[in-house]
Amino acid sequence: MNILTTRPLIDAEDLMEKLFGMGHKIMHIPTLKISPAKFEPINSSKYEAYVFTSANAVRNIKFSKEDKNKLCFCVGSITEKKVRQIGYVKTISGGGNVNALKNLILNSDEIDKDKIIAYFCGDNISSDLDDDLKKEGLRVEKITTYISEKIKELNDQSHKIINNYPPDIILVYSKRSAESFIELVKKYSLSGLMTGSRVMCISEKVLNVFRQAGWKKLETFEAGDELLKIGK
Repeated sequence: MNILTTRPLIDAEDLMEKLFGMGHKIMHIPTLKISPAKFEPINSSKYEAYVFTSANAVRNIKFSKEDKNKLCFCVGSITEKKVRQIGYVKTISGGGNVNALKNLILNSDEIDKDKIIAYFCGDNISSDLDDDLKKEGLRVEKITTYISEKIKELNDQSHKIINNYPPDIILVYSKRSAESFIELVKKYSLSGLMTGSRVMCISEKVLNVFRQAGWKKLETFEAGDELLKIGK
């Protein structure tokens, strides 16, 4: 199959390699440019624990005072790997599922509800995890560590690849990415090659962007389950 992924290469490379090894043709059309956000360096002593729902949130974090023994909740294995690479050892993964991550946080015996949890994320998120945790009585401070900017141009090589190999499957990982992708499809008159594709979205919020634009073959997946879902 022809599989198109819209994720930045640094996040998509492992999956692309596995899909290629399974005999699929892989197309990489990034839809977002990631850059660091402006925020005050983090003083770890202010927080009881950290929550990360994106590897980009980890890459763009900065500290004034750091504590590598801080408990870190990570949405999935890729994010957890990045957290461990910067030296943290007390990490817990939600297996790619935000609801599972929320339950892990709520059921943790290591969190004092009177203290603050730092939630690191981008300027556009697919789920309101901080609000959900606050409703359960936890104190959460959301800190935006990176900005996602829509890519508005498709280079000639990417345009040619899509025309020659229309995607059977399209993988989309954020609401902002979905919006950017649909705008590119319209701008370059690619609807005839795309709207019949099977679009796999990481959440209902992402899926709804395509639904509202009139796309039909839509489904959701959990991060880390792409190979399983594609194999169906």
